[in-house]
Amino acid sequence: MAEPSKINAQVNTALGSAKEMLGSTIEAGYQAVGGSSEPSSFSTAGKEQRLKGEAELKAAEGKAYAEGLGDRVEGKKDAIVGAVTGDKAQQLAGNAQNEKGAAQMKLNS
Repeated sequence: MAEPSKINAQVNTALGSAKEMLGSTIEAGYQAVGGSSEPSSFSTAGKEQRLKGEAELKAAEGKAYAEGLGDRVEGKKDAIVGAVTGDKAQQLAGNAQNEKGAAQMKLNS
């Protein structure tokens, strides 16, 4: 199974929404001339594609959030070890990794 992708998810969400709108337009026109009120295949397929895209986006965001949390924990550990041992380079690198993780978590929350 492929890794969740934000880009792929956004494409599927947008295409699915467009198909749904097209299907709704077709349905409205068909109903206006006395046709069936059943959903068109465009509406049904579009909704399915949009929901799949939305689910993939949530999965990708969750994965990225967890990776950010891992960076924060690892960075905090390195910063503390660097502070205790007097290793300023390790302390600074740990703080930078912690901040990177915090930014990634914020972006994906």
